[in-house]
Amino acid sequence: MPTAIELSTLGHRIRHQRVSSGYTLDELGERVGIAGSQLSLIENGKREPKLSVLQAIATATGVEVTDLLSNEPPNRRAALEIELERAQAGSVFRRLGIAPVKVTKGMPDETIESVLGLHRELQRREREAIATPEEARRANTELRLRMREVDNHLPEIEKLAEKQLWAAGHRTGALTHRTVSIMAEQLGFELIYASDLPHSARSVTDLENGRIYLPPASIPGGHGLRSMALQAMAHRLLGHTPPTDYADFLQQRLEINYFAACCLMPETASVAFLAQAKKDRNLAVEDFRDAFGVTHEAAGMRMTNLLTVHLGIPLHFLRVDGSGAISRVYENDGLPLPLDVTGAVEGQIVCRKFLARAAFEEQNRTTEHYQYTDTPGGTFWCSTQTGTTTDGEFSITVGVPFDDAKWFRGRETPMRGVSTCPDESCCRKPDPGLAERWAGKAWPSARVHQYMFSPLPRGAFPGVDDGEVYDFLERHAQG
Repeated sequence: MPTAIELSTLGHRIRHQRVSSGYTLDELGERVGIAGSQLSLIENGKREPKLSVLQAIATATGVEVTDLLSNEPPNRRAALEIELERAQAGSVFRRLGIAPVKVTKGMPDETIESVLGLHRELQRREREAIATPEEARRANTELRLRMREVDNHLPEIEKLAEKQLWAAGHRTGALTHRTVSIMAEQLGFELIYASDLPHSARSVTDLENGRIYLPPASIPGGHGLRSMALQAMAHRLLGHTPPTDYADFLQQRLEINYFAACCLMPETASVAFLAQAKKDRNLAVEDFRDAFGVTHEAAGMRMTNLLTVHLGIPLHFLRVDGSGAISRVYENDGLPLPLDVTGAVEGQIVCRKFLARAAFEEQNRTTEHYQYTDTPGGTFWCSTQTGTTTDGEFSITVGVPFDDAKWFRGRETPMRGVSTCPDESCCRKPDPGLAERWAGKAWPSARVHQYMFSPLPRGAFPGVDDGEVYDFLERHAQG
């Protein structure tokens, strides 16, 4: 059975052919054997015509039946009316409890367009409103699970990165800022460092004038600027368009970060380095980091892309803030991790017995710390290093199952922990004596984690203030 919209389109096409042929409702009705009032119901999408009536109308107006049955509106006016009917029939509008606008023959097109503009904005706001934190977290979880299925390895982006590096003349060693600039030039871009970037944007790419704007270096030669420039180039190389939803936004962010990592730590050279370290039973995040001039976190994450696929080592990666909340995670080795009801890990508190939290209590923060941890999922070895940013402390952990610890430096550590999480008696419940001692005599005020208040996507570019970006581009385009 045709839908209301299909009947509406059919009715508009019949009316268009009737008027084009110069018939009134009664005149065409008489020629096809129905009353003019019945034909009016058909034209208004209120009644489905019989096939014999359609054939008679087609014959009387000199067209084929297929012309009448097309899903395309016959003209611009009909397209506006159909779109308005669809909008007013939708749940978003009906929830308002407002009477729909009745379109009359004398209503100007401009009036319909104005009403449609209000409907489009109403629908846009509705789409934005449903991008709740829960939806964002679900999308992030689905992406993490998809990446786990492919061992966190994207071969097409690996090949693309090495092709760009080779074209820019990069062969070995740490990627220089000069080489990054050459890569940008080959794509038709100039790298410009601007001190007035919009606060919500890491970089801004001016597609019209061929410029990539980056923040000035806070640390000369810092890894961050190379990475941000590479990420901006990746959008162009990977053919990204403005994301349609949060899942698309997260996928794009993953891909540009992956591309930047591939350039900073090329697959061929990285695998050769890691394979030799494995042969020497001396794998270490800090050595990999120093060999390519990147951050400890970038090196740890890059190992998740390469160790399983190329060296057969399953592993896990954790970035944990000072409160113990997980902010970034990857695992394909079965490490038991806390999950919320959506299956998300981010924002969950890691076990207090894990080195990812215990390392905050170490006095020497400049070196990696090592530990074996017995868990319900088996025994795992891990390496952790801590750091500090303006947002507070954090730790970076890379770990593997017990049997694979033999390939890593630090495997001789005597440090051992025992975690029974998610059993609450492990580290979530206080000692019964302490609980009794302070029952009714203390009132802790909970700190809500920042991720609960993080802004969700807005406008064409999620998380970015579009107006501020366009103002910035206008200033620089004129200057």
